[in-house]
Amino acid sequence: MSTYAGYSATRSELRRRLREPAPSRVQLLTGPRQVGKTTLLLELAQEWGRRATYIAADAPEAALPGWWELQWQQAARLASAEKAVLLIDEIQYLPDWSRRLKAEVDRVHRRRTPLHVVVAGSAALSLSTGTRETMAGRFERLTLGHWCAADLAGAFGLPRDDAVDFVVRLGGFPGSVALREDLPRWRAYVRESIIDPAIGRDLLLLKAVRKPALLRQVFAISVGHPSEIVSLHKIAGLLAERGALTTISHYLDLLGEAYLVAAAHKFSEAEIRRRSSPPKLIPLNNALVCGSTHDDIPAPSTHPERWGRLVENACLAFMANSGQAVSYWREEPLEVDAVTSGSWGKLAVEIKTAAYTQRHLAGLTEFCRRFPEHRPLVICDAADRGAARNAGIDSISWRQFLWSGVT
Repeated sequence: MSTYAGYSATRSELRRRLREPAPSRVQLLTGPRQVGKTTLLLELAQEWGRRATYIAADAPEAALPGWWELQWQQAARLASAEKAVLLIDEIQYLPDWSRRLKAEVDRVHRRRTPLHVVVAGSAALSLSTGTRETMAGRFERLTLGHWCAADLAGAFGLPRDDAVDFVVRLGGFPGSVALREDLPRWRAYVRESIIDPAIGRDLLLLKAVRKPALLRQVFAISVGHPSEIVSLHKIAGLLAERGALTTISHYLDLLGEAYLVAAAHKFSEAEIRRRSSPPKLIPLNNALVCGSTHDDIPAPSTHPERWGRLVENACLAFMANSGQAVSYWREEPLEVDAVTSGSWGKLAVEIKTAAYTQRHLAGLTEFCRRFPEHRPLVICDAADRGAARNAGIDSISWRQFLWSGVT
């Protein structure tokens, strides 16, 4: 089972699981870079004190002969007196990590050593492959997701509106909050600490990436067209390097697995039609959009169209990051920005950042006529909720939505 949550919720869940009897299943913590996985492991290490062993598999000493075996021996000695925990960070950098982890975990269970094991990593695909092939039945997965406005406000004491504006303008990476007044430094942080390692290290660990330059171009096009429906043929036409449509589609899937970009498909009751539809590109954090360009951050008064794209993408990313399945619907000339299903229920969502009338909701009402199991919702400026209300449609301001979601 995989649980997708913010920092505080993930920390609480891990604490709860570590209070259970040991040994138990390995806790596998994955998520994007720079969202606090290492910070969380170090917090747990501090809480457990002398009963905790924290190791980083990407540290220079991890390459020494016998290092891996020594760490397990030390953790087992701690657990011989009382329940202990072994915290392993960036495990994907350890050669043949899944086989070696399985061997040690099986030994812990055979000897009934009261040792909990928590492993973390950013290379989601590498971790998923290893757990499926070797660790099946031996682990539980938690995903520490991109931070939302409420997470930032709680951690940094930001007022609610400031936290929401930060998520729209600069994304939700906690390490970038201190740099919000220095845009060049903020952009350098996003590129050097998040984008380059995620693509240049995490994804390239996989043999599935045969054309690294093409992968980078697909990423650049994706973040350059936030919340836009772009056909694979158009993406191919924008590439400097030629690539087959199947390769482009595969790389979009990889970017999704790396928590960078979601490619939402057109809503359809037929799976084959969904997969063949042009994807709607959703960068999963607006920092990836604004950190990949040297343009000024748009403002609603000076660049209303670009600002509207940022707000729409922030809303769509929040849906996806909250564990909702996101698609879109389009039957020319009608369109619905998002069709979702999940813990919030089935929704058809229209996102408006400018004044609108009931006529602009024709796609929403037509979709819900055809698929009445979906509840219509308009996300808009607080001052513009009247048009939705007059049409008998629920609405929420985009600021409130990015703060609390659908309540």
